[in-house]
Amino acid sequence: MPFNARFSICLLLLAVLFVPAPLAAEEGLVAHWLLATDGSDSSGNGHHAVNHGVRFDGSGSALFDGIDNWLEVEARGELQLGKSDFTLAAWIHTEKELDDVLGDVLSWYDPATANGFTLGLMNYAGVTSAQSNWRNVFFGIDAGQLAPAWVDRGRPGNNHHVKSLVVFDGDLYASTWEPEAGDAGHVYRYAGENRWIDCGAPSPANSVTGLAVYQGRLYAGSELYSGAGSSLAVSPNENHGGHVYRYEGRGRWTNCGKVSNVRSISGLAVYRGELYAGTGTTGAWRDTPRTRGMYRYDGEGNWISCGCPDLRVVHLGVHNGSLLGMSYDAGGFFRYDGGTDWTRLGPPPDTTQVYSMAVYEGSVHVGTWPTGSVFRFDGPQQWSHQGRLGEEKEVMGMAVYNGKLYAGTLPMADVYRYEGDGRWVSTGQLDHTPDVRYRRAWSMAVFQGKLFCGVLPSGHVHSLEAGKSVTYDRELPAGWHHLAAVRAGDRLELYVDGAKVASSSELDPGLFHLAGERPLKIGLGQHDYFNGRMRDVRIYNRALAPREIRQLRR
Repeated sequence: MPFNARFSICLLLLAVLFVPAPLAAEEGLVAHWLLATDGSDSSGNGHHAVNHGVRFDGSGSALFDGIDNWLEVEARGELQLGKSDFTLAAWIHTEKELDDVLGDVLSWYDPATANGFTLGLMNYAGVTSAQSNWRNVFFGIDAGQLAPAWVDRGRPGNNHHVKSLVVFDGDLYASTWEPEAGDAGHVYRYAGENRWIDCGAPSPANSVTGLAVYQGRLYAGSELYSGAGSSLAVSPNENHGGHVYRYEGRGRWTNCGKVSNVRSISGLAVYRGELYAGTGTTGAWRDTPRTRGMYRYDGEGNWISCGCPDLRVVHLGVHNGSLLGMSYDAGGFFRYDGGTDWTRLGPPPDTTQVYSMAVYEGSVHVGTWPTGSVFRFDGPQQWSHQGRLGEEKEVMGMAVYNGKLYAGTLPMADVYRYEGDGRWVSTGQLDHTPDVRYRRAWSMAVFQGKLFCGVLPSGHVHSLEAGKSVTYDRELPAGWHHLAAVRAGDRLELYVDGAKVASSSELDPGLFHLAGERPLKIGLGQHDYFNGRMRDVRIYNRALAPREIRQLRR
């Protein structure tokens, strides 16, 4: 055989030997949406998507605008996952500077039966004083399974009010009101079971209110909270708050400046890459004028006034390109228009105070006083009543967790779960302090696959598990990332960029039969429309091994 022929054969053999083997994961591939030019399924199984406004702009990926774009797939045949193992995988891209929540990546969920799965991103602002979750990944399944009771996770320090709960850098942090003489508000880090580690008191004021993650760091606002607003004894600590601090670790805090001449910071939020502070808390009742506004951090201790809508700007939320403000005056609900300009969007009916905000099923929902109701925002001066929570007077902390909307109340510190059509079901009372007028279920955050809630006046934090979930409790950076969610026997697993980042506690596979007639949704779920780009979305009817997920990522 001529040398050239032998050489060619050798090259061919080497090529065969070193070509990567077809991904073993092609076995069990149920659906594969490349999302390069359209929503067609390349698996050969015919699960083609109906396009609801998603753009294909020649970039090789699909653009979801976060407002009303999504892909719909009929959940038939192999997409009926039942009790079997499965894997979800997708490449997603998010922008660095956000003016919207990030929303759901992939969802197959029936809210009437609480049955299905959700894979999405959490960046919740407006959970009363806090931005509770910032770019955290969530994967959960449910088949109507709810833990029998909330679990008491202990009392951080000597506090009487857990003002904020925030997930930061893999941990859960709580800020507190500690009203006794000689004490001050602290920040604590959760250490598991009922243990909390003291991260220090940034300020001599009696309360640390708002918490937020900004530019990869934890920020906290200080407050003078009297206690009178909760019908408790007035705190003897009259030190003013009104400063914002940055956490440096090991109990050390850096003062980022006094926000004008206010006594209190009420809430923090990040919008389009900037940190904003609301200042109209109960401490402002003694200030003149009573109407306090919002400020933007300008670095080096400087804060720039963003004006006010002639009513206090207390808590802050973000949705669909807007920075939103909530007020304890006249049920105020506002949109910030830049500079010092504001537009009034409320009030909700029969409301004098708006306490919180959550984005649920693509719409803003707010918690109110004095009817203990939740209202959905349908446009300027347009509201839909979503029901009253028992006989409660006030709705405070709100969060979306594993497909459902949860809300905390006053005076009983109960937490209710929304069942649709104006119906709310109690999941339990969290504070049983005797001989007090008001008990509050105030702060909420999703952490380690569970919903956490902090209360007044006992100062305890509690957790609830609904279905089974796993979370990536660190900030997912901007840019392209690969997500994989796996149901493997009696566990759920979550992968980010090929690395396993979370694994659930044990589950009983027999209790989680995923079935129903609802459609599969790409870029939409119970939380919100996805805001970003997406490509190479896959579903397998088996649990991929870690090496297979790493190969997908490559």
